[in-house]
Amino acid sequence: MKIGVEATCLFNKRGYGRYARALIGSTLHLDKENEYICYVDSLEKLDDILDRVEIRYVAASTPAALAASSTSRRSLGDMWKMSRAMSDSKLDILLFPTVYTYVPVLSPAKKVVFIYDAIPEIYPELTLPHKQARLFWQIKSSMARRQADAIVTISEYSKKILARKFNLSDRRIQVVDGASDPIFRVLNGTISGEQLKPYGIPAGGRLVIYLGGFGPHKNVMGLVRSFSLLANTPEYQDIYLVLVGEYRNEIFHSQITEIQQEIHRAGVTERTVFTGYMPDDQVVVLMNAATVLVLPSLMEGIGLPALEAAACGCPVIATRESPLPEMLGEGAIYINPQDPDDLTSALRRVLDSSEIRATLRTKGLEATRNLSWERSARNLITIISGLESL
Repeated sequence: MKIGVEATCLFNKRGYGRYARALIGSTLHLDKENEYICYVDSLEKLDDILDRVEIRYVAASTPAALAASSTSRRSLGDMWKMSRAMSDSKLDILLFPTVYTYVPVLSPAKKVVFIYDAIPEIYPELTLPHKQARLFWQIKSSMARRQADAIVTISEYSKKILARKFNLSDRRIQVVDGASDPIFRVLNGTISGEQLKPYGIPAGGRLVIYLGGFGPHKNVMGLVRSFSLLANTPEYQDIYLVLVGEYRNEIFHSQITEIQQEIHRAGVTERTVFTGYMPDDQVVVLMNAATVLVLPSLMEGIGLPALEAAACGCPVIATRESPLPEMLGEGAIYINPQDPDDLTSALRRVLDSSEIRATLRTKGLEATRNLSWERSARNLITIISGLESL
């Protein structure tokens, strides 16, 4: 079969871009039976992900990885050009690795659309603050669900949410889960302070880290408040909060100004570090040095930072409203993100007990060993093969 891939999402550096790069890269590596054509709107290099397949460049006024934000969208002209390019009558399958970069295509090809979660529908004002953006999202998301011959999501948790929210039958939704990248691993030796110094991270203290975006639904404000309650007491004078992620030029809805104001109000400015974007090889070092990673979101589609931290042997505190309980099992402590006391209590438990940290480390490493992108890619190939007979 000839399979067209809407590959513009591969250039996005956020969670859905990381998931798509890993899954599509593994799929292209494993699938020798089918022919893949990847449609891109950027000339940026993607390591060797697309080196073995045909690339078709579709010029855009704004690349989709930038246009798919909280205040912007792909222009109708850019969407029309991509739609026309992917309407090639010789294609048997059209694969959209994320609904964020979906475009309607009128062709007989079977369509596979990935919908990771229903966060924009459940928390619309927190993710899409402008009415026009919410309306556009609703139209696009609805069209994607109607056109999809197969809807793919990333966990049983997300499958249940999507089925309930959109009144979809179980058989319409398939699950292809994720994993951490092999670069995330336990490093040999002790992490020196010099390795983290370029990011302003102090040596010698206990590090509470967060990695991700700063939108309201990420609940970073809740983390700051719980952290400050502990940091302002004598027994926690050595803890630091390290917030990792792009915050200066964020294209998605961001609460960064309010977060910074809360940090100042709580008196923990000197105990908080904003690193900005960090490349993976540096994130690995940080996760190996950290005391705990916290992912306190109101809802997560997958929560890759938690999987990556666990693969590094870093204890994890994560939101219960996510696939993480089914993926990490006993390898994390799960919190109710709506209950501030729950997060504060979980932080105390992990910071105070070396035994709890050791258990989380062991169980987390065991859980991540059972996840692999190769297995995920094989699941996707099976779904694609099943569409041939429809």
